[in-house]
Amino acid sequence: MTSETYDYIIIGAGSAGCVLANRLSADPSKRVLVLEAGGRDDWIWFHIPVGYLFAIGNPRSDWMYRTEPVPGLDGRSLNYPRGKVIGGSSAINAMIYMRGQAADYDGWRQQGLEGWGWDDVLPLFLAQEDHIAPPSAHHRSGGEWRVEHPRMRWKVLDAFAEAAALEGIAPSPDFNGGDNAGSGYFNVNQRAGLRWSAARGFLKPVLSRPNLALRTGARVDRVILEGGRAVGVAWTEGGQTRQARCRGEVVLSAGAVNTPHLLELSGIGDGARLSALGLPTHRHLPGVGENLQDHLQIRPAYRVSGVPTLNALYASLWRRPLMALEYALLRRGPMSMAPSHMGAFARTSPHYATPNVQFHVQPLSLDRFGEPLHRFPAITISVCNLRPESRGSIHAGSPDPADAPLIQPNYLATAGDQQVAVESMRLVRRIVAQAPLARYAPDEMAPGLAVDDDAGLLSAARQLATTIFHPVGTARMGLADDPMAVVDARLRVIGVEGLRVADASVMPTIVSGNTNTPTLMIAEKAARMILEDAR
Repeated sequence: MTSETYDYIIIGAGSAGCVLANRLSADPSKRVLVLEAGGRDDWIWFHIPVGYLFAIGNPRSDWMYRTEPVPGLDGRSLNYPRGKVIGGSSAINAMIYMRGQAADYDGWRQQGLEGWGWDDVLPLFLAQEDHIAPPSAHHRSGGEWRVEHPRMRWKVLDAFAEAAALEGIAPSPDFNGGDNAGSGYFNVNQRAGLRWSAARGFLKPVLSRPNLALRTGARVDRVILEGGRAVGVAWTEGGQTRQARCRGEVVLSAGAVNTPHLLELSGIGDGARLSALGLPTHRHLPGVGENLQDHLQIRPAYRVSGVPTLNALYASLWRRPLMALEYALLRRGPMSMAPSHMGAFARTSPHYATPNVQFHVQPLSLDRFGEPLHRFPAITISVCNLRPESRGSIHAGSPDPADAPLIQPNYLATAGDQQVAVESMRLVRRIVAQAPLARYAPDEMAPGLAVDDDAGLLSAARQLATTIFHPVGTARMGLADDPMAVVDARLRVIGVEGLRVADASVMPTIVSGNTNTPTLMIAEKAARMILEDAR
């Protein structure tokens, strides 16, 4: 048992934790401790972009969580990847730079959450950004979060964009100006063909600060509470129990999966649930672990002919050395690519004011991430409902911190989500049928064009769908009169002094796009509020 005292203790060195560590340790008079249960990013596949194929589903880099059986997916249990390393999921994700829609944040503000509207958060995105494009109203350079254009194009993806335009989805010059409608190649978090994780951008450049301590392999067991205040943290490292005291604030940035789990282990959550596990109730907050939202992707795949895809290139033993050589010499080619190269945002019905679905189009196909690519030419046209109605939960299943939490996403639980799933699959088919893609003889692998009624398409969606790795909302922001709120608009845990949450779990509603960059923005705002409140 050891104990030291810090001004700030940050739990989790994932995307949010790296930002917090950078900002809170900028004052040399403040001592900052960062506790990360995973390890260092000292594996080559954390840095080569195509390494996601080897990192997801690998216990070296992935916590290997699984969901409970999901009724809306015919009882299937899904893999639920989370990064097991400094940088968190930004070290294994698709590297897509995406803010979401202005309406997402304005919706938060309209819920009474002051300071969270689009005009409030855009300066925070800009403060972090180091965009390769010339400065503009929506982009800046000089920040820590590097953004570049992809370093290769695919003929079959260009054909998708042409086909989408014929279906009314026009090309978009920029997905990040507040209105992401349209199609185009994603911007990516890379520098010169290497993955740019939150650890590379925010944490590692400041690890030499004498007032900043990083402990890896440190599984936090609980936040120590005394008299209604967070006063320290207990963790297990190398088989030993350790403690640190905190004279300022403990900041939970463990992510949408682990933050609610740790709150419950610390005695913060629904009192009846905690009592059933034999845990004390220090603060009754029934919203802890509830409100789970995620983007469920339906992944129709199509065999194609007459056009190159990554499947065929990777299957060729003589082409693999050439791909490696191209990457080593030029940092270009298939090894430099994000898994989802081409994107599109569209409306499945005219009654939506803004796009309600997102496409991630990939020049490859596989049964699921972590498994080999198919050996025949194919593309995947993944489509997800951006604003699902279904709500799930994440809760502790036992009082043992070593046990994984119980994850129930509850996908496709509402008639509205089921309708969007069917409409999404029909939209994919309309795009594929347009001449630019039809020339490559696309053959739908599942469910096949013979399935065309609503019931059959919904049944297929239940079998094809999987997470796109965007869990949020499990410790959501809310007003004082909201019984399910966990944190207030300044991200302070309601009724507990000295404890804040700063990660994707605080989102009241999910953003309309990839969630990694919005998580960094949340951490940026949290750091500023923490420093303001300390004055």
